[in-house]
Amino acid sequence: MRGKPVAKTVDAYIEAAPEDLRPTLAQLRAIIRKAAPKAEEGISYGMPYYKHQGALAGFALFKKHIGFFPGAIVADFRGELAAYKTAKGTVQLPLDKPLPVTLIRKMLKAGLKRNAVKAAAKTARKSSPDRRRR
Repeated sequence: MRGKPVAKTVDAYIEAAPEDLRPTLAQLRAIIRKAAPKAEEGISYGMPYYKHQGALAGFALFKKHIGFFPGAIVADFRGELAAYKTAKGTVQLPLDKPLPVTLIRKMLKAGLKRNAVKAAAKTARKSSPDRRRR
């Protein structure tokens, strides 16, 4: 929702959207919260954003679409996203079509897995006995 003051909460972001689009934004929020119940919800870059062991996903309302931002995981779903306009880390969800709920869930689960692997690797590096102080 470009040009409007930045919302401080996800509730405020959805409430500021046009009334007819609020249910779709609320549905997307619910999909994310159900797929990633431990994710931290907040506003980042002026949009709803979710983090769990790293960046997970965000979404923003534009004039003709909802931008869904699950990150680099988009490349792994190129075939399933053929019907959507995509860019590096972004999927445009048209406002005149229902949300692809199953596909969104799959991308979120893949993002959670990616973040868990990265977090485990980081923890392993920190606790490795091979690390020597210099």
